[in-house]
Amino acid sequence: MFPERFNLADYYLDARVREGRGERIALQTGGRAHSYEEVQSQANRASDALRRAGVRAGERVLILLFDGAPFVEAWFGTLKAGAVFCMANPLGTDEDIRYLLNYTGCRAVIADASLQSRIDGLAPPQCSARFFVGEGGETKGWRRWNSALSEASDALANEDTHRDDVAGWLFTSGTTGKPKAAVHFHRHFAYNTEHYAKATLGLREDDVFVSVSRLFFGYGTGTNLMFPFAVGGTAVLFPDKPTVSRLYEHIDAHGVSVLTNVPSMIRQMLDSGLSVKAERLRLCLSAGEALPPALMERWDQRFSAPILDGIGSAEMFHIYITNRPGDVKPGSLGRIVSGYDARIVDDEGQDVPDGERGRLWVRGESTALCYWQDQDKSHATFRGEWCVTADVFRREEGYYYYEGRADDMLKVRGQFVSPLEIENCLEQHDAVVECAVVRDDEDGLVIPHAFVVLKEGGSASEEALVEHCKAHLTRYKFPRRFTFCGPLPRNDRGKIKRRELLP
Repeated sequence: MFPERFNLADYYLDARVREGRGERIALQTGGRAHSYEEVQSQANRASDALRRAGVRAGERVLILLFDGAPFVEAWFGTLKAGAVFCMANPLGTDEDIRYLLNYTGCRAVIADASLQSRIDGLAPPQCSARFFVGEGGETKGWRRWNSALSEASDALANEDTHRDDVAGWLFTSGTTGKPKAAVHFHRHFAYNTEHYAKATLGLREDDVFVSVSRLFFGYGTGTNLMFPFAVGGTAVLFPDKPTVSRLYEHIDAHGVSVLTNVPSMIRQMLDSGLSVKAERLRLCLSAGEALPPALMERWDQRFSAPILDGIGSAEMFHIYITNRPGDVKPGSLGRIVSGYDARIVDDEGQDVPDGERGRLWVRGESTALCYWQDQDKSHATFRGEWCVTADVFRREEGYYYYEGRADDMLKVRGQFVSPLEIENCLEQHDAVVECAVVRDDEDGLVIPHAFVVLKEGGSASEEALVEHCKAHLTRYKFPRRFTFCGPLPRNDRGKIKRRELLP
């Protein structure tokens, strides 16, 4: 599908300029519009700045930036230099940053100005090229990003990369232990873009995109950077934490048509009481955690744009099973994306009949090469063409239904129980905002333990919730313990950190 000599920066950016789209708006950020020609010029300068700083093809560049034009410049500049992008949350702890600097072995770091002094005390010697974005003077060993770009050339050619050279690392969510990097080639990102973004979603040149997920997370990098650039659309970026009011402001001000979302924000949008016109909104994407059917129903009553719930992973780069325009099956994650295959297998690796639970295996030409510095986990996950996930599914009439993570499943009275099924039931109660069900034990026997967040001003007793469950669940699935609590703990990708709830 892709030529042997292939560079993602050319695929996503340079090709748009060659097509005559150079004057189109690529970015709306910080109150300013940036054309494709402007982004290309800055990306070329970024590439030159990195090369002048000693970064060579194949070396890693760690990007610790908030969403904005500098992130885009750094990302494309890294690819143009033939280097490897690694992206992480600039709000990480010292422990997080130390781990990333050492684990990536990065030659360069491009960081928010607030991180300079922290990185100085944490970075290993090989991280010799250091750039900062934001206010403050240049300190020893650091260059201001804008200054470095202003001194660089915008006329350099891209590194002559192979389609199977490493382009980027995508970090796993890290809900248990330190995140690992799935190593991806240039072709992987383009493959999913062709099959999911273009062929399945039907993204267009006139689309305007905004995202709840930040650019450092592969879900956001795809839907709010790669995919818009692939079709000549416009990405709306803002550096601050996404809130309902901030999202609504951008949706109306820029005429957003494609919203990248997560279930927790969908709930906040519906509960906020704030108004938004959203006249051009035509698609709302959801991924990252399970979307309760009741939440989708509430969305459909409020907005005309459908929620397209799907599932992807760092190992596969992006979405490979999804609902799609004109084909939304409530309660399911939709059908397999064209260009991908899936199996549902038992513990012995044998396919199970439709309607039965099993572990999901998936394959397609965006499958990662390996996990960096983890051969054992790589061998367990990447088996030939197949990626073995930890997700439990069932398939009915070609639609895939998510049952939970294999390591979260509960075996109660000899029967496997999906925490998701219990959570969906409890969240249908009028007083419940959200909940998480984890494994507990009682006299050595496994029981479901529900952590429940009630609506403001709402009330419900354990007895009332049990009665509610009796109307919807088989008796052995009832939670045997309840804990009423505040907001559930989440990681920086919005996923519930269930391990923190374990007794």
